Amino acid sequence: MLQLFKAVLNSMLAKVAGLLFLLLLLCIPLGEIDSLNRARGESQREAADELAATYAGRQTMVGPLLLVPYVERWMEPLRNAQGKVIGQEPRSKEMAHVVFPDKLHIEGSMAPQERYRGIFRIPFYTLSATLTGGFAAFDPKAVAHSEADSKIEFKAPFIAFNVSDLRGLDGSPAMTMGGEALRFRQRVPGLADSAWFADGIHAPVTGAALTAWQAGTPVSFDMKLGLVGQDTLAIAPIAEETTAHLSSPWAHPSFGGRFLAAERSVTPQGFDAHWRVSSLVTSAREQVRAGLSARGGPADDNAAAAVVATAAHRNTGPLQTFDVSLAQPINVYSMSTRAGKYGVLFIGLVLMAAFMFELFRKLRLHPIQYGLVGLSIALFFLLLLALSEKFAFWMAYAGAAAASVALLTVYFSTVLGGWRRGLSFGAFVALLYGALYGLLASESNALLLGALLIFGMLAVLMLVTRKVDWYALSRRVEPASVAAPEAQAP
Repeated sequence: MLQLFKAVLNSMLAKVAGLLFLLLLLCIPLGEIDSLNRARGESQREAADELAATYAGRQTMVGPLLLVPYVERWMEPLRNAQGKVIGQEPRSKEMAHVVFPDKLHIEGSMAPQERYRGIFRIPFYTLSATLTGGFAAFDPKAVAHSEADSKIEFKAPFIAFNVSDLRGLDGSPAMTMGGEALRFRQRVPGLADSAWFADGIHAPVTGAALTAWQAGTPVSFDMKLGLVGQDTLAIAPIAEETTAHLSSPWAHPSFGGRFLAAERSVTPQGFDAHWRVSSLVTSAREQVRAGLSARGGPADDNAAAAVVATAAHRNTGPLQTFDVSLAQPINVYSMSTRAGKYGVLFIGLVLMAAFMFELFRKLRLHPIQYGLVGLSIALFFLLLLALSEKFAFWMAYAGAAAASVALLTVYFSTVLGGWRRGLSFGAFVALLYGALYGLLASESNALLLGALLIFGMLAVLMLVTRKVDWYALSRRVEPASVAAPEAQAP
């Protein structure tokens, strides 16, 4: 019975089963490293949120547009308790007519900058832009009457403009309309509950601009804007035809939103992008119009105002924009997470290589030795995470891989009984690290490269062991040093 137990214990089948169990145990440190990596990534996002709260966040630009406030007045029958008309009661409500630009062109450059929160670097930009365009001639008849036999009294119009975080404004925007310089003020009158202009700014139309507007002639405008934002700039295409040209020395842009750039050029020196969006293909104007809440007044019909507000809330949703972001070229935490996903495969291939050395060199490796090898590979992923927070990712990867290869080479030179064997094993591990970096660097081809790597390793294993008599190996018992005393028995 003891002989049988020793035979089973030393069989290849038991060896392989033990290695598989060891591989499962090594998933525990890999899982802890992955949890640490995710926690560090979350800390980075928290650092970005803190900078957004204390400095400036992502920016969404809406405007400029023209709001024409007016009062609609009408007479409403006054009835007694019996329902009989006993007179007329004057009623009124305040509203605003929205005028979108006919054309809007944005010419701007985004100067990148980085701000720090602890060890984390968060990209920001400073936008220097010129907005040019014009408003069509105003026709008072275009304003619909909501009540029969009502009269409309127009008030002085004003320009409304908004960005999602006004703290990012670099001074007051300078706007010229119809040759008249306009001055911006805080908030937008009557739009405190607006979805898009609750924290906006406005500029009353005065002087020559007001005269031209009241005369029913088209009015052009020119606006200079300085804006600071965190990594992303989004622009709502609210004009009949919106065009934009943005450039930056940042070499890693990310284009998003509802409309991608019609033309773009990305080089190591930066990017240059053009957008052209027609009102025929976007509902941004309808979203902005729906987001303008009813203008409150002492004589407002509260029920009607509630209906308007409810409809606006239903119709808004995510505002359609075109976006550009200053993306980080390499997010070390996402790269470390991707590397960790190959951890089990990587450890399995290294253990397989050690097993092949044991098999063909007729050596005996203890399970503890296998465990130390597996832990050294798991430690590589921890080193990679720690070093990548201080150095460029490729430098961190090279340093962690070099340390791991050197450790395994020295260790196996003794375990395998020679420097040549140790160097051979180290070269194999170095080849695996190179293949893993190729997987990380080529995200679009990662699946193909990973499949080819696994297939290649399996093919090598099958070809090398094609003549191995596994049954003979399974019958192998203890080495001669253990069996010698039995040979002396009478």
